[in-house]
Amino acid sequence: MNPNINADPAELAKFSDLAHRWWDTESEFRPLHQINPLRLAWIEGLADIGEKQVLDVGCGGGILADSMARKGAKVTGIDLSSKALGVAQLHALEAATPNVSYEEISAEDLARDRPGSFDVVTCMEMLEHVPDPSSVVRACHALVKPGGWVFFSTINRSPKSFLFAIVGAEYVLGMLPKGTHEYAKLIRPHELARYCREAGLELEHTRGLEYNPLTRRYWLSADTSVNYMVATRRP
Repeated sequence: MNPNINADPAELAKFSDLAHRWWDTESEFRPLHQINPLRLAWIEGLADIGEKQVLDVGCGGGILADSMARKGAKVTGIDLSSKALGVAQLHALEAATPNVSYEEISAEDLARDRPGSFDVVTCMEMLEHVPDPSSVVRACHALVKPGGWVFFSTINRSPKSFLFAIVGAEYVLGMLPKGTHEYAKLIRPHELARYCREAGLELEHTRGLEYNPLTRRYWLSADTSVNYMVATRRP
């Protein structure tokens, strides 16, 4: 791998090994399938994605990209895991999903190739897996058109998130593979807000995502102490 690429080889290997399970709704990716309708509805409620050029950064197996394409968006998904992209492409073929394509390229390289090309950019559950999240935020700013929306989701670095997202989800409930998240890489909301401001993005909305392990239900709330999403715009 190019040493200048903003990616952790161990992280890529971790998700590549699980790539064949992306679309198994009872697999390690079940939480992504469960939260996808919530985050899709939140994105749609703020940005009109129909017929728009949408980029999904760190798309993995294409769960969000596929669902946005089915809402009428013209979606490009990018990732650095060739196995995950293969799964995404295969699913799009099998499901006959219209207007979705996938490319193995970093956000930074695509920003150099196609600046200002997208109406909406999404980057969900990805920033906590790269060495330099601020670099990805800057690339997202460069990729979106003026007036366009950029959405991020990640996990707060807090005692509660350590208990719930790492100890609970990975070691007690087995919802995620052990080692999915490293506590030191988690990002506090004020840190992400700073990355956005420094990149030139204006913070518009923040939303928390909560989970009840007894009912196995997710919902959106104002509590950003564990999982949270932010909506930003390029002026």
